[in-house]
Amino acid sequence: MATLTTTKDRRSEIGIFARLLENGRAKLSPSLARYILTLGFDSDDQHRMAELAERNQAGHLAADEHEELMSFVKVGHLLALLHSRARKALKKR
Repeated sequence: MATLTTTKDRRSEIGIFARLLENGRAKLSPSLARYILTLGFDSDDQHRMAELAERNQAGHLAADEHEELMSFVKVGHLLALLHSRARKALKKR
């Protein structure tokens, strides 16, 4: 499936890592895929993300808080990529 990405997206850590995941050379074992699907943010991190997102929408984030929010966003994208790859690996078996 083709996706639209900006140059910034392609140069980001997540964009680079996504290309590594999609290169097709390495296959995930079923046990690794199942483990990856257990990964997720704990309740403290979920609460913090919600707090930062709400304050961001209101325009009340300090620069360091915005950076923290963007870090959560990047890690969330990476987690979504890993979950997708794990689901595909399990579906093929």
